[in-house]
Amino acid sequence: MPKITLLFAALHALLLLALAVPIARYRHAHKIGLGDGGDKLLARRIRVHGNFIEHVPLALLLLAMLELCGLPAVGVWSFGSVLLLGRLLHAAGLSRHGGYSFGRFWGTSLTWLSLLLMALAGLWLALR
Repeated sequence: MPKITLLFAALHALLLLALAVPIARYRHAHKIGLGDGGDKLLARRIRVHGNFIEHVPLALLLLAMLELCGLPAVGVWSFGSVLLLGRLLHAAGLSRHGGYSFGRFWGTSLTWLSLLLMALAGLWLALR
């Protein structure tokens, strides 16, 4: 069983909830039911959550498949750690403001790097 991936999936699930709960609270407090109601802060929070949802499921699927296909544990730990760090940095950076930020830049970079390296590792394992 892919226990390392399970750990990273659980940590990402906690981060997902940490991103979703403020959205729900804000919607309730400001009585915004659907969409962002033209509220810029809510729109940014929704975008942070959406960006997470756009990247994390495929990344975790790749991580699990790599673990199941025998990628050494150090590789699984490395990919999972880089992905989680990237998602934390991105969420922190974009949550603060919509423009350039250290967190947003490095969060995106680390997320994409982990996806690229996992894809290449997957190709290597599948074609050897």
